[in-house]
Amino acid sequence: MNKEKENHYTLSDFDYDLPHELIAQTPLKKRDSSRMLVLNAKSGAYEDRHFYDIIDYLNPGDALVMNNSRVIPARLHGWRPDTKGHVEVLLLRQDHGDVWETLVKPARKFPVGSKIAFGDQNQTLITGTVVGELEHGGRYIEFSYQGIFMELLDKLGEMPLPPYIKEKLSDQERYQTVYSKIEGSAAAPTAGLHWTPELLDKVRAKGVKTIELTLHVGLGTFRPVEEEDIDHHKMHSEFYQLSQQAADEINKVRHDGGKIVATGTTTIRTLETIGHKFNGDEFGGDLQADSGWTDIFIKPGFKWTTVDAFITNFHLPKSTLVMLVAAFTGRDNILNAYKHAIAEKYRFFSFGDAMFIHK
Repeated sequence: MNKEKENHYTLSDFDYDLPHELIAQTPLKKRDSSRMLVLNAKSGAYEDRHFYDIIDYLNPGDALVMNNSRVIPARLHGWRPDTKGHVEVLLLRQDHGDVWETLVKPARKFPVGSKIAFGDQNQTLITGTVVGELEHGGRYIEFSYQGIFMELLDKLGEMPLPPYIKEKLSDQERYQTVYSKIEGSAAAPTAGLHWTPELLDKVRAKGVKTIELTLHVGLGTFRPVEEEDIDHHKMHSEFYQLSQQAADEINKVRHDGGKIVATGTTTIRTLETIGHKFNGDEFGGDLQADSGWTDIFIKPGFKWTTVDAFITNFHLPKSTLVMLVAAFTGRDNILNAYKHAIAEKYRFFSFGDAMFIHK
């Protein structure tokens, strides 16, 4: 039985062996000097390049679409006012007003009604009250404070690096894209970390349209898939937004025969969520301005509507992101490319090297 035709995979089908030393712990000195494995999704052929060579794969009339979300310093250290016991709180997303969905450690010690203080032992700058419980140590916390919450967060919070990065980041901006603007992510859209302002200027000078959208990355990105039958996996929800101007620009590029090139899986998730929404006869397949929450699960068998090529990093074994890429390339092609990348000692994950995938 040909699994590529059947499109019914199990979690184990997306596993691969990665030597621990290939997990990049720090970003390279120059963002665009990372290596780039170029993969033809149809043939499975690949070639070794560098990210600054991306210009060779973009043509006049194409659109480069990027996620302008900015990572917030979402990791907070606080204490219980009654016992002075330490607590770590990770902000996942703003639910409404001053209520946030969070992860709390140790969660069991913080039932509904618990108070958490943030600041230093002399002055509390933010007080949190647990107002609801979620699974996996999740808590809804309502914050009270004087002033502007994001300014206090800048003062008190830490950048929430992924759990596989053990090194301390000396320059916090290296976990932001150079075009990040809209605060709200709990993790960086890491494919965009390779871009520099100078390289983007070269792209524009070649006649490629650069277009921005927003998707706030949640930490569900790192949540492991626990179901062997991947059809039973429930995706996390993330907030996205596409302006009418951006939609019009993408539609024009498509009508004129240009390619839609996405920077990263978050951009793909946004474009394909909106593409599926407006793909019917009523809109003629044109995208419209849209915002909301998406829990789209892109896996083999997915029907692509909008994205023609994309930039991405190397993803964790058995992750939904490997499944997303496999939906575009076929499972065998992506795992063969990963095997080559491991043999050639490419750097993996958030601070690692890039792939450019096209058809």
